[in-house]
Amino acid sequence: MDNVSIGKGLVAIAAALSVMTGIFSTIGQGYVAAKAVEAVGKNPEANNEIRTMLMLGAGIAETAAIYGMLVAFLLIFAF
Repeated sequence: MDNVSIGKGLVAIAAALSVMTGIFSTIGQGYVAAKAVEAVGKNPEANNEIRTMLMLGAGIAETAAIYGMLVAFLLIFAF
């Protein structure tokens, strides 16, 4: 049996938790897209403004997911 320290296990748990930001970001982006489609259905004239806000919100949410993945890689390979 390998000699595995508790610290390595905690780093693995922390990396898994930081990857979960991608999961929650995806759920949030799906919710935002559904609300954008609903808004366009209610007000088709504001299509361009709604699309702009949708892309801005999706970009911000995706940035959070990328940071979570970056933290996971740093935890796995640096510790």
